[in-house]
Amino acid sequence: MNSRQGDDMREIRRGRETGTLGKLMTLVDLVALSDRPMRFTDILSLSDQPRGTLHRQLSHLVEEGLLEIDRDGCYLPGIRLLSLASRSWARNEFRTVAEPHLRLLQAQTGETVHLGVLRGTEVIYLDKVEGRQSVRMYSQIGNASPAYCTGVGKAALSALDDTSFGARVAGLEFHAYTEHTHRSLADLRADIEAIRRRGCAFDREEHESGICCVAAPIYSDDNDMLAGVSVTGPAYRVTPGKLEEWAPLVKAAAAAIMQDMHSRLGPRR
Repeated sequence: MNSRQGDDMREIRRGRETGTLGKLMTLVDLVALSDRPMRFTDILSLSDQPRGTLHRQLSHLVEEGLLEIDRDGCYLPGIRLLSLASRSWARNEFRTVAEPHLRLLQAQTGETVHLGVLRGTEVIYLDKVEGRQSVRMYSQIGNASPAYCTGVGKAALSALDDTSFGARVAGLEFHAYTEHTHRSLADLRADIEAIRRRGCAFDREEHESGICCVAAPIYSDDNDMLAGVSVTGPAYRVTPGKLEEWAPLVKAAAAAIMQDMHSRLGPRR
């Protein structure tokens, strides 16, 4: 288990409810978001459950088809998750509406484009259009990342009013993923205020070293659905000048997605 994976797993547990369902879903997240099959000892080292309790919980998840065990005794996401994800994906109208705008933005910039939605203090990646030169990065469809240090996440947070923002980030723990990650709520709040003024967010190697992006917020009339769209690439190509150059394109894509959502579904009340 590498240190980066351990950091990401610890983020999963922050803010998770302590009830039975919350604990079970934390285990599903641990396995599903891992970049390789996990042994029982791997999960135990990242879980706050006693060995016996953890074994019973994992067995229950396997019985329900949410997890599977391979021939080496490692845990993998279960086929039931794929079935549920497929049904949810087919009904995800937001992604369907956004897709042509994401592809246009990728064609305009040549870099990877993300669509993410805010859930609590994390951003969940709903779609990803790879750039012409694929670059290894953490983001994958379905993955969650902390909103406070990602372009899409900060863009979505900026759509909240001050009261809602304060309530959303109350008690937030800041983890230093890189030397550029925000270390305090005061730093994040100052960044959010700047994002609101200019209409876009920058991530200059805050979540991943060597990765930069520019993002813009997408939101419904009642702020019930907060999301963001971004252009992301390696720092040696995505320079500060490029980020500024692409900011109007990203904002235009976000505006076009919002307009199409309102035209298709009507204002949300």
